[in-house]
Amino acid sequence: MGNRGQKRPESVEEFPADKRACSSLEFRPSSSSNSLGQTHMNSPNSAPDFHEGGQDGGEMDTSSSASGSVRSEEGEKDSAYGSCDSDDLADVELRFNRDILRDFQRRRSSGDHSKFKKILASLTEADEVDVSGVLAALTELCEVLSFCTESSLSSLTVDSLAPVLVKHAKQESNPDIMLLAIRAITYLCDVFPRSSGLLSRHGAIPALCERLLAIEYLDVAEQCLQALEKISRDQPLACLQSGAIMAVLNYIDFFSTSVQRVALSTVVNICNKLPSECTEPFMLAVPSLCNLLQNEDRQLVENVAICLIKIVERVCTLPEMLNDLCMHGLIQQATHLIDLNSRTTVSQPIYTGLIGSLVKLASGSVVAVRTLFELNISSILKDILCTYDLSHGMASVNAVDGHCNQVCEVLKLLNALLPASAGDQDVQMVLDKESFLASQPDLLQKFGNSILPILLQVVGSGANLYVCFGCLSIINKLVYFSKSDNLLELLNNTNISSFLAGVFTRKEHHVLIIALQIVETLLQKLSDTFLNSFVKEGVFFAVDALITPENCSQLKFPLLSGTHISIDTNQKHAAKEVSRCLCYAFDNDQFSLVSEMETCKLEKDSVHNLAKHIRAKYMTTELLNSEKGLTDVLQKLRSFSTVLTDLVDASIHDHNSTQQEEKFYFTLHQIITILNGKETISNFEFIESGIVKSLVNYLSNGLYIREKVGSYSLSSHCDNVEKRFEIFGGLLLSLSEPLSENLPLSVLIQKLQHALSYVENFPVILSHASRQRNSFATVPNGHCVSHPCLKVRFTKEEAETSLHDYSEGIVTVDPFSSLDAIEGFLWRKVSIKRNDPTKSVFQASNEIKGPIFQVPLEAGCQGKSHDLMESESMSSEFSDMQFISEDKDSSQSATESTRNLREMTPSEATSSGETHTVSAEEELYVSSEPGVKMKTQSPECCSGDDALVKLLFYLEGKQLNHDLTIYQAIIQQQIEAEDEIIPSGKLWGQVHTLTYRAAVEPKQNHSQEYLQNSSVSAKVGTFLQHAPFFPNIFVPELLAELDKSSPTYDILFLLRSLEGMNKIKYHLMFRQRMNAFAEGTIDNLDDLKVAVPVLPENEFVDSKLTEKLEQQMRDPLAVSVGGMPLWCSQLMALYPFLFGFEARCKYFRLAAFGPLQVQPHSSLHNTSGAPSDRRHTAGALPRKKFLVCRDRILDSAAQMMKLHACHKVVLEVEYSEEVGTGLGPTLEFYTLVCHEFQKTGLGMWRGDYTSSASWESLQTGSEMVVSPSGLFPRPWSSTIITSNGIEFSDVIKQFILLGQVVAKALQDGRVLDLPFSKAFYKLVILGQELTMCDIQSFDPELGTVLIEFQALIDRKRYIETVCGEKSKFDIDMRYRNTNIEDLSLNFVLPGYSDYALTSGSDHKMVTTANLEDYVSLVVDATINAGISRQVEAFRSGFNQRHHLKHIPVTCGRFVEGTAISRIGLLTLLVIVFPIKHLQIFTEAELEKLLCGERDSWACNELLDHIKFDHGYTASSPPVIDLLEIMQEFGHEQQRAFLQFVTGAPRLPPGGLASLNPKLTIVRKHCSKWADADLPSVMTCANYLKLPPYTSKERMKEKLLYAITEGQGSFHLS
Repeated sequence: MGNRGQKRPESVEEFPADKRACSSLEFRPSSSSNSLGQTHMNSPNSAPDFHEGGQDGGEMDTSSSASGSVRSEEGEKDSAYGSCDSDDLADVELRFNRDILRDFQRRRSSGDHSKFKKILASLTEADEVDVSGVLAALTELCEVLSFCTESSLSSLTVDSLAPVLVKHAKQESNPDIMLLAIRAITYLCDVFPRSSGLLSRHGAIPALCERLLAIEYLDVAEQCLQALEKISRDQPLACLQSGAIMAVLNYIDFFSTSVQRVALSTVVNICNKLPSECTEPFMLAVPSLCNLLQNEDRQLVENVAICLIKIVERVCTLPEMLNDLCMHGLIQQATHLIDLNSRTTVSQPIYTGLIGSLVKLASGSVVAVRTLFELNISSILKDILCTYDLSHGMASVNAVDGHCNQVCEVLKLLNALLPASAGDQDVQMVLDKESFLASQPDLLQKFGNSILPILLQVVGSGANLYVCFGCLSIINKLVYFSKSDNLLELLNNTNISSFLAGVFTRKEHHVLIIALQIVETLLQKLSDTFLNSFVKEGVFFAVDALITPENCSQLKFPLLSGTHISIDTNQKHAAKEVSRCLCYAFDNDQFSLVSEMETCKLEKDSVHNLAKHIRAKYMTTELLNSEKGLTDVLQKLRSFSTVLTDLVDASIHDHNSTQQEEKFYFTLHQIITILNGKETISNFEFIESGIVKSLVNYLSNGLYIREKVGSYSLSSHCDNVEKRFEIFGGLLLSLSEPLSENLPLSVLIQKLQHALSYVENFPVILSHASRQRNSFATVPNGHCVSHPCLKVRFTKEEAETSLHDYSEGIVTVDPFSSLDAIEGFLWRKVSIKRNDPTKSVFQASNEIKGPIFQVPLEAGCQGKSHDLMESESMSSEFSDMQFISEDKDSSQSATESTRNLREMTPSEATSSGETHTVSAEEELYVSSEPGVKMKTQSPECCSGDDALVKLLFYLEGKQLNHDLTIYQAIIQQQIEAEDEIIPSGKLWGQVHTLTYRAAVEPKQNHSQEYLQNSSVSAKVGTFLQHAPFFPNIFVPELLAELDKSSPTYDILFLLRSLEGMNKIKYHLMFRQRMNAFAEGTIDNLDDLKVAVPVLPENEFVDSKLTEKLEQQMRDPLAVSVGGMPLWCSQLMALYPFLFGFEARCKYFRLAAFGPLQVQPHSSLHNTSGAPSDRRHTAGALPRKKFLVCRDRILDSAAQMMKLHACHKVVLEVEYSEEVGTGLGPTLEFYTLVCHEFQKTGLGMWRGDYTSSASWESLQTGSEMVVSPSGLFPRPWSSTIITSNGIEFSDVIKQFILLGQVVAKALQDGRVLDLPFSKAFYKLVILGQELTMCDIQSFDPELGTVLIEFQALIDRKRYIETVCGEKSKFDIDMRYRNTNIEDLSLNFVLPGYSDYALTSGSDHKMVTTANLEDYVSLVVDATINAGISRQVEAFRSGFNQRHHLKHIPVTCGRFVEGTAISRIGLLTLLVIVFPIKHLQIFTEAELEKLLCGERDSWACNELLDHIKFDHGYTASSPPVIDLLEIMQEFGHEQQRAFLQFVTGAPRLPPGGLASLNPKLTIVRKHCSKWADADLPSVMTCANYLKLPPYTSKERMKEKLLYAITEGQGSFHLS
């Protein structure tokens, strides 16, 4: 074999052998997506052009730089807004250009035809001797084909050229002629795809295969591969019959990687159309293909995998062929690829396809089953299932819902490995598998030990019905085929009884029948072992409830009482939401061919009959007796529960508190001892004992069971509630035994979580829509939506006389519009007009034809009305907008803000050009927030003083809640009537009849009104203000749609109480110390310090509910919170701690910004469970560039927020006089803004003591505020306007700007470097009151002194109340052996000499008599009065409430987010998102969400989450040195490194695992000596270009120099 010297010598020198491009690209780059040229250019191995220099703001041309894609600056400037001013001109120009192009192509085609005739004549006339003539003709032909189009050729011309080209392709005597002829064939197929058939007819395929098998010349062979790849697209069968597969694969190792990809593309094309017969041609290729699976090139491996998947699919019904595949090592290679620990990664579809191939092999080949068991496949499959639900139900991107996904393929494989019933598979195959397992019990035991625990975990995590059924099927087979001894060992470490009890709470009869089969098998094999266990866990009671539900009606455990579970075999049933019965869900034999209407395999009443058989054979009467069948521990808990309830009832009437508290303490101690004891308590016993309801009743002082509690009653009970929390908390937060590892609180929480997982039945409602379709919603706004609409008929109630009939018949309604919005639409249609001689402008506008609002509620609407497009053209007028602080309570919900009617101030009316004030009821608001309810009210709706006439809606006779969307209202009713799964066809197909009638009653948010009326002074003494938690837990309706008698209700309430107790545990324990000091038990002030036990917040996370919410949010219909069942929003509002952090992040983005942005699947091996990078969420939003100046960062930030804060665009920064733009510069800009806010001299933060430094030094602004405990607002007195040259108005402006920056950073997914204190998050964002104890979190010295002063005050009060000995009191008031008067304190705020705590010029001194006043005033100034205006400024900036224009109304159509008044003025109100959406997070989670990870990286995760490319591997010496250097970095060096590489000094939530793009280390090619060069970066791609330094010391020196001196500019490198 010879390599032709004339073939691209320069390429050989430039590229390594495996990177050399094919010579066929010299003439013409192929337009094919699979062509060599494009494949090579898009290869991840194609090295970018690295340049020397510092930071690089340039964009990459590789696949890893998607976030920094190149865009035109001019186009980017206006990318956020469309323009239709020149549409007509553009259309004319386009038609004109098309005409010119058509005429040009016509003339060109005519010329090409003549050229082809001339060339064909030359080739035909030339003989074999005239070599030069043939070469010239072929060269000309290739040149013409390189530039001609399909219209230039005809079938006749190709039919004439084909035999000539094939003839010359066989001319072995002259390789140049062969090369040019084959190249012409390649170009011919590319230009004229139909030529493949003609070439095949003239023998081109055998000729090309012959050249490949001969492989005399490398460039000829490469050109043959190019040609075959083109032909195989249209002629796969002809290629197969001609032996093209083996011809392509025979010498594939001789070619470079890029050429190998082309070869495999040919095989893929052939395998996509394999015939059902004649298997020999492709079976011969299996050994070669299996060997290629070991290749390191991912694209090559994926193509090989596709071929093998197709081959397995074709021969899956032929056991002999399957055995042959196993013999060639296919199973070993496939299992290696699906192993999560494998270094070779493949895409998600390929990964799932490989598992599917193993399913087919295991279904039809005993050899495959034996091989998989020997390879310990269960361990690999266990790791895959762990990605579905690990820590807290945080499903990875790989576990997507649906019955054909990766998880279900794994379950199908597990099912296929175990024998099925004879009716499901070939009888002989079943017998062979049974024989194998019987002969290898150790393999089955190992299989079960590995896979059983994770199956139990997946079912318990809230998996969907199909996954649950699949897991139970595998468990059933494991139990059935295991021998008794092995089965006992297998179940030794699992609580199978508790698991089965939870399964019996499901209502699906396929699931129930499997659970009953497992019960029967266990009783047959191990009856002595499981009889008592089944009683303890309530399994027998569940089985009995399936037969006679009336016998178990008194039980609290949620059994299937009253559920009709018999089935009709002629009826389509069970999984109504999907296409087939569960009997066929894991049918491995031609699963895809199962008909939708296939009948169920279960016999009628099979569940009832099997349950009856189990009861008759294994269950005695005594076991089911409600008293005799109960365990001892259950009876003990019941007795203590009764005692506790009686004590609570007695305490309400008996005020002997001391005696009562002793009894309470003893009873609670006994309960906790039992719960924390050695004897296990089952979920059944825990729930059935009633102990949960008793504890809740005790903590609420009896309020929990009352229907309604007035504000006076709650106020009278609040002190008792606090005391009970203190007693109960003291017991739960102390170790009951010295050697105990877990706190009693942790044990109780775990029991509550387990119980909740078994009793809750919140439904997951999935649309299973393959794609969303656009539709038009007539109601309420007449706009296009990207989801289906509901069909609704509005009907007036028969007895209603004050309204018209709605006569427009069936209308389409946006399913996610609120009933308030529908009411606004319908009222104008059905209300009877009053005879009013005067008619306002507003009333006149209501009479305009067409709906008032013509814009979509959702931000992502596909279609826009003409009015909306016109409104966007007004965006240029938004630049002169002025901020108006309007809302006193910025945390007020958007729903409330739409209902509360605003009164325009005289100044605003004057500025709008009017001279009179607009009354409150004359304005109407529409919120632009996604998913927010929209309320429309007209003056005609008003009668009486405050009563607003509204419409009440009824569905099937039941009144609907106005707080819901219509979708939620309908779903909620269907949930009450249906089983677990709601049929989507019924929801969207049927016409829903809504009956309406008028009602004159004010709308009230009862929960909010209740809380407002029941607000109680939180002070216990005057120092502890933690009590706001207590009245908040007594909201009358925790879950409006949940039955109060349900144990779920009790568990949720107690969990909420315990979670609140955990938050205020420091206050509870601290109060005990303060009381002890007041009573004299403690004399030393140093003993007031409290060591609080740590209980992580994730202890409260419920994995099952988290997974259910994840499934719900992944549904395509979840375009807003209103598109999910009601329980999602209710639980999130009241019990956010039940959901994992990642799930809450997704919910927050859905609620605040609209639909979740779907991202491409990330790497399969990213299974860390870490939250994904927030930058993903902005992927689909338009981008907007903004030019900033480094010298005026805050001014640039203010201008940016003024222009773009309210627009839903992703902002990208470009620095003046710098070339860099994109992600890196933007992140650095936000970092610089954060640093500017932390500089001294702004008067914003505590620690900025301007009086302690000269004003000149502050003017430089070079120093930053030192705040070890985090930033907290500096107090400003209401009487001070200026302090040390700082204007308070400027401080307010800075806080407004800070709020805007924080809100925009959250929307765009940018990481900030703002070290806020936890108290700041708690007060400003979460809206919670601070207490004196919170002062310690941001000013430890001041907080400690104030607490010690308060301790003295409490002791004084106690002595005066109890002892009355004033002489002793004087001695006790000494502060650390010093009189208060000797401390020389005056009524000035410590640290702020200009902040007077009292009025008057002379500041009186602090004495023993006024110490209490002094402490109260200092606390108030520090956390309330002194910072309230700054807090409100931040919130107002965050909420982005801007009145942009007052525009006269000329028609009845208004823009989204507007307010209309009776005087005919339109005010645009824009909100990015309300701050209330962040209240589902804790303080620590808010810091992570906003500022990323505090700790940069752990040493053990560097290698797992860093990519090495372009000359470096994980084992390269420079890489090893770099990783060691990174491990040695200190905190500040880590920050500097991240700032240098990414643009931000902190990693996003999730750390390195969530960094996107992934941190990549590449080799920097240096022109001279490597040690003299510096590292450079591409921040948009997180690329570090590292020279190959000769030593670790040199690398560290250069790297530290680069990260410290290379900041501050973006230029090309």
